[in-house]
Amino acid sequence: MPLVLRSSPPSPFGRKIKLALAHLDLADRVTVELADTMDGGDALRLQNPLGKIPALILEDGTTIYDSRVILEYLDIEAGGNKIIPADPKLRIPALTLQALADGILDAGILLRYEAMFRSEDRREPRWLDHQHGKVARGLAALEAMPPALDVTVGTIALACALGYQDIRFQGAWRANHPNLVGWLDAFIRQMPEAWERTKPVL
Repeated sequence: MPLVLRSSPPSPFGRKIKLALAHLDLADRVTVELADTMDGGDALRLQNPLGKIPALILEDGTTIYDSRVILEYLDIEAGGNKIIPADPKLRIPALTLQALADGILDAGILLRYEAMFRSEDRREPRWLDHQHGKVARGLAALEAMPPALDVTVGTIALACALGYQDIRFQGAWRANHPNLVGWLDAFIRQMPEAWERTKPVL
């Protein structure tokens, strides 16, 4: 019985898992199954009480989530020390980069939801500025010191965060972050087919 990944085509967090699966040569062990987080009748809410994606259903029916836990599981399945370094001097920076990139993603998604679910006259400028600030500070820190190009949970997360900015915010980040633009181009060259194949469908 294959593993089942509950996700949806636009999800950047689901994209993290799909890129890792491709890099670790585990894609043939996983079936991707569409999940609708807004549908109260979707089994996702039984598989993950939070009703969030991605969620990975194991052979014994156990479900694990969120993307960080799934990536750790996949690293173990691939033999370990693949996308999560065993050496603490490399491991902690990779996990920290993942936390920063996930935070940029979270803020971007909240901004997207605000535009989707609230009319313009009901939006809270201070709250929007708060989320924009997270994205701006995160990108500025990474622009000043782009990470190495090793494929880790951190660099996978960062690539997906930048990809999300391209898709949902028309790539506005690119104008003021030339180092990150170059970093993303170089990262994609390491897995061009997987990057293209996992491009979100809106």
